[in-house]
Amino acid sequence: MKRLPLKIALLLTMIISSSSLFAQDFQGKAYYMSKTTMDMDQFGGQDVSAERKKQIQERMKSFLEKEYTLTFSKSESIYKEEEKLEAPGSGGGRRGFGASLTGGPKYKNVQTKEVIQDQEFFGKQFLIKDDLKDLKWVMGTETKKIGQYTCFKATATVVPTGIDLQSFRGPRGGGRNETEKKKDSSGSEILVAPKTIEVVAWYSPQIPVNQGPDDYWGLPGLILEINADRTTILCTKIVLNPTEKETIEKPKKGEEVTQAEYTEITTKKMEEMREIYGGRNGRGGGRGRN
Repeated sequence: MKRLPLKIALLLTMIISSSSLFAQDFQGKAYYMSKTTMDMDQFGGQDVSAERKKQIQERMKSFLEKEYTLTFSKSESIYKEEEKLEAPGSGGGRRGFGASLTGGPKYKNVQTKEVIQDQEFFGKQFLIKDDLKDLKWVMGTETKKIGQYTCFKATATVVPTGIDLQSFRGPRGGGRNETEKKKDSSGSEILVAPKTIEVVAWYSPQIPVNQGPDDYWGLPGLILEINADRTTILCTKIVLNPTEKETIEKPKKGEEVTQAEYTEITTKKMEEMREIYGGRNGRGGGRGRN
């Protein structure tokens, strides 16, 4: 019982002592590593050999393991993937299918509650504009060190957005952030609640901005680590008040859509691709078979 007030006092002290160091024109840059795992036993089913699954995993590595930078001020941030040079013949790069699963720069403004993302999907440019969703964080008292920063734990239950790579192999479609329709035993359509996941965040009041990587924000300190479903995002380096500041600009190119509209577009495309590849496999004449 004595530990709770001590933790709260530590948190308040860190916020108050750090706030005086951050002027109105403050800017910082955080570097993150993102890694997503997949259940390869379910990717392709029992018909796919262990060797083939390993080959698939290697080819997917380029967009399952990524590096990002978050340039942030007190109110704005831009989250960008770091470009990598792929080895010749690696099959990586930002072309084709892999590029279509990769998000473009994501802008967040925590004052105006605005989020804008530049996104290419199968050769077409989209500008996803939406309201910045409030995350209902549950503040914890557990702490740990990430680099030189003391971080506090917080959790939230969220409905994930974007393309679910696992769903591409499955027998059904559906966006990850939409209420889905299924049929009951009588054949009538029923609504099924969307999938939710628990997100664990670690934030540091030593950097008193409520920014974070990707869609995450709203804590009394920069979020340095996120664990969400099969994805981990970890901060590896922070630069505060760099000599040369960057301009945080809103993405502007592409057909303007909301997140719900974009999810509907991508879900439909994924269903079409699954039918194409599923049809090949169903006829037993798909590529790669002798």
